[in-house]
Parts: sequence; structure tokens; C-alpha cells
Amino acid sequence: MGRLSGKRAIVTGAGSGIGRASALLFAREGAKLVIVDRVEDAVDETAAAIRAEGGTVFSVAADVSDEAAVNGFVDHCVSEFGGVDVVYANAGISGGMVPLQEQTVPYWQEILAVNLIGPFLAIKAASPHMIKQGKGSIICTASVAGLRANAGGTPYSASKAGVISLVQTVANELYGTGVRVNAICPGLIETGMTKPIFDGARARGTDDKIGQLNPLKRYGLPPEIAQAALFLASDDASYVNGQAIPVDGGLSSTHPFAGRR
Repeated sequence: MGRLSGKRAIVTGAGSGIGRASALLFAREGAKLVIVDRVEDAVDETAAAIRAEGGTVFSVAADVSDEAAVNGFVDHCVSEFGGVDVVYANAGISGGMVPLQEQTVPYWQEILAVNLIGPFLAIKAASPHMIKQGKGSIICTASVAGLRANAGGTPYSASKAGVISLVQTVANELYGTGVRVNAICPGLIETGMTKPIFDGARARGTDDKIGQLNPLKRYGLPPEIAQAALFLASDDASYVNGQAIPVDGGLSSTHPFAGRR
């Protein structure tokens, strides 16, 4: 029996990186899945990998900032599996590092739409089903950039700070319902989103310095974030609610510093 045996779960941003690693892990732990990504080929690849391991999964190509699309994939989970127990609102974009004076309102709107409005819509659509059940777990991907400066661009950091506030506020708005809402704050993780950072360092021959600012002196991998998501999705986290949990090698435990040695 897996830790998610019998649970019905949705994972967004499942076409790559943290979302793909989480979807694979959730399936291995017994969850039936609806996985979502705006890149159809990518989410279909994740679904194929899950089916190859004997998992049950439906893949959906959708924009997580489109309310009709979000309602659609939540309804799909309910119609196919009879309900929804877990939502991992993971989809996000970075927007890159654009200088402040070059940032535009549409640039901000795009990042906020995916990173902040997307989790809001997922919560809005899924929580009524969970309330009827008297339980459920909603997880959102925030970031250490939402905790302190210098971990991402301005709109990205603001959007992730918004996610942290969102889960704290909604956890209280759902007072007494049995629905838990939490966030994970990844540090530097090697994904498609962070590829330019890794490619640049490797081109300069400084890849041994990637992640040196945290006490573990290394960057993280998607499966390490997936393990945190699995915990929050499972009944092991039955008393964890309204929290933003950093998974960052200790980066957010202090102010960043240059390597000591």
C-alpha cells in the first residue's frame, strides 16, 4: 500500500521538472492522477511514463490561468475518479531577469496570471469538492524568492510571496472544513526554468559553484521537491496546514554569503 493509495490527485506543470517528478512519485505511491501542462507533448510524455509503470492517469493540455480550463480539469478528475483528494498547483514561469525599468505591465500580468492566479483558481475549483468530503490537501509551489530578495526577478518574487500569503489566508478561510492548504518553497532546483543559470555556469566552467550559498553547498533536484509534496499530500501531514515549507538546502535559514572555503 502506497502513501497515496486510493487518493485522487491533480498535478499541474506536470510536463517537466518538479511537476513531472511529483506526478511520477504520486503514481508510484498509489494515486490516480489527472496531470496538466500547457505543453501537450510534454504532459503526454509524463502520462506515458506513468502508464508504463502501471499507473492510472489522464493528461490534459491547459492554461492554469484560464478559469474555464481549470474548472474543466478539476471536473474531469471528479467525473473519472469520483472526487479529488489532492491538488498540487505547481505550474509556474520565471519571466527571466529583466531590469526594473524595462519591465512592462503585460510582463507582470503574464507571470502573476500563471504563478498566483493559477493556484487561486485551482483552490477555488477543487475546494468545494474537498469540503463535501470533509478533507483534502492542496499544495502550491511558492519559492524561497517569495521569502527574501535575490532569488528571482521582481515579478516572479512578488508572485511567489503572493502564493505564500494565499495559502496562509485560504487555510484560515477554510476553517473547520478539514481541507489543508500548504506551500513548498524550493531553493535552486535544476529544472527547465533554471536551465539558463545552469547552462551559463557550465559554459563559464563554474558549475561547481552552483548552489554554494546554502549550507549543503549544492543545488537540488526535482525528486527532492517531489518528496516534500508527497508528504504534504499524504495523511502523514494530517496536522500540517497554512505553512510555507522551504526545501532549499538551508538557504533561507540565513542571509546568503559568499562561500567560506
